[in-house]
Amino acid sequence: MPTRQRAVMSISVPPALAKEYRALAKEKGESASEFFREIFSYYKQQQLKQELTELQQYGSARAKEAKLTEKDIERLVFADR
Repeated sequence: MPTRQRAVMSISVPPALAKEYRALAKEKGESASEFFREIFSYYKQQQLKQELTELQQYGSARAKEAKLTEKDIERLVFADR
């Protein structure tokens, strides 16, 4: 049967932050590790959303520079499919 593999991490935070962190985890009914994984997953999702927004803004700016219409963009996107 496969076993879970985990890496133990140690971080230093001010005592007040540690106390608040433990209280939030307890309030959610999660262990400190579960709470960290949830927070980290949320952070990664937000980073991906930010990257997508930046790519959309970049694409929109390039399309405006090239004076492309929405129909032009659709045609270009679906041309090779």
